[in-house]
Amino acid sequence: MGKYEGKHVVITGGSSGLGLATARLLVGEGARVLITGRNQAALDAARDQLGDSASAVRSDASSLADIDALADCVKAEFGTVDALFANAGVNGFAPFEATSEELFDKLLTINAKGPYFTVQKLVPLLAEGSGVVLTTSVVNVLGLPALSAYAASKAALRSMTRSMARELLPRKIRVNAVSPGPIDSGILEKSMPREAAEQTKAQMAADVPMQRVGTPDEIAEAVAFLAFDATFTTGAELAVDGGGSQL
Repeated sequence: MGKYEGKHVVITGGSSGLGLATARLLVGEGARVLITGRNQAALDAARDQLGDSASAVRSDASSLADIDALADCVKAEFGTVDALFANAGVNGFAPFEATSEELFDKLLTINAKGPYFTVQKLVPLLAEGSGVVLTTSVVNVLGLPALSAYAASKAALRSMTRSMARELLPRKIRVNAVSPGPIDSGILEKSMPREAAEQTKAQMAADVPMQRVGTPDEIAEAVAFLAFDATFTTGAELAVDGGGSQL
């Protein structure tokens, strides 16, 4: 019997990267997982990879109508939920002076508004003792160039983690955040030539005290810990960043 046998988990942004790695870990330990994403082809591929213990729902974190529909799907599929990983989000890079209203709104809507209302709509389905995990980022405590709007969206999530944790205490629901540093999730290869991606990762590794980038599986382990095993922890943010925000 797996460690998470019989547990029901919802992972938004679960068709790739950190969300998919977390789904893979939890399914491997016996959980039933529902993942979401915006790209149907990616969702189908992830669902095939995860097997019969997973289901996939196309859902856009920027759409309140989609979030409402997701809550209905989760209720029909699981009834109650033991863990929610509100992970859906997007990156966005631009110098402060060149950041457009469109980019600012996109980042704050998907990265902050989306998780806020995802948790709100799924709270009625969360079982007593369940765990919610939000995905922040080390950029919410570091002043890095070209990331001002993205960092603001992640800082908003850090604040929400505390506020939600306090307000959901009476329901015995814990809320925590995982804060990734540079992770080799494959996203760079999707946005730039392979050689440039390798150079970028090498530079990121050089800036990390542990002298390497992390893996999605290392984030997945942290998420599982916060969701299920950190039973006396709420309102916290766990940095998984090779010491980059701590040393």
